[in-house]
Amino acid sequence: MRPPSDARTALVATLVLLATSVSAACSSEPRAPTSSVGAPKGVATAPPSRSAAPDLATSAPSTPSAPSATAPPEPDEAAPAAAAAAEAVPPKPAFTATVSAIGTDLAARMTPTSWREGCPVPLSDLRYLTLSHRTFEGGVATGELVVHADVADGVVKVFRTLFDAGYPIRSMRLVDDFGGDDDASMAADNTSAFNCRPVAGTDRWSEHSSGRAIDVNPVENPWVRGTAVAPPAGAGFVAREPAPGVILPDDVVVRAFAAAGWSWGGAWESPVDYQHFSTTGR
Repeated sequence: MRPPSDARTALVATLVLLATSVSAACSSEPRAPTSSVGAPKGVATAPPSRSAAPDLATSAPSTPSAPSATAPPEPDEAAPAAAAAAEAVPPKPAFTATVSAIGTDLAARMTPTSWREGCPVPLSDLRYLTLSHRTFEGGVATGELVVHADVADGVVKVFRTLFDAGYPIRSMRLVDDFGGDDDASMAADNTSAFNCRPVAGTDRWSEHSSGRAIDVNPVENPWVRGTAVAPPAGAGFVAREPAPGVILPDDVVVRAFAAAGWSWGGAWESPVDYQHFSTTGR
């Protein structure tokens, strides 16, 4: 069944109006060409569209950045304290020693007090030693000894060991400073070695006469026979109680000399010579 003519007329008019609107909308929207191929000569092709927003990374003028403020380094609070502590602690003293032949000046000093013609060794067989040693006051001093050339290096090792162990020595001077008098040297608590003299009360050469014996701290380590004590000031040390400078069996002094091949007079039965060390056991 067909609609009435008026209705058909109205429907046709509506369709025409709708088609006209669509056509107008399509013709009003610009259409960008997809390719320049086939474009008419003399007609410029529109460039691609750009975004309305500028590219700040490339178009914005560069502004120099302000220098960054760098905080100063934190002070090391421990450094000044450590430096002060290092300054407060004195450096550890070092042991020093020299070994030299008997020169002209020393020969004149030793003659005729500790050496003379007829002694068991010539001066050329002796060596002059300077040695660091600890003092009873806790300091460091330089002493001197004359010993046989054959034992010089070993004696240096012995006194290096005693220095490192902190063993104190009262005095270390040549017996020539005491006129070659052994009793005077012992009374001064002087550690000594070479002295061309006989064993007390005999006509036999002492081991000191060849530079192969050393007496250490005679007051703290006296010579003892019965009630006789030499030096007399050593009487207070006959009991052999531990004390600074006292030599006891198997202590650092005895071991140091033993390592160098020396024997201790403190192991004798009679007399007992606590100060005496020698390479021959005499």
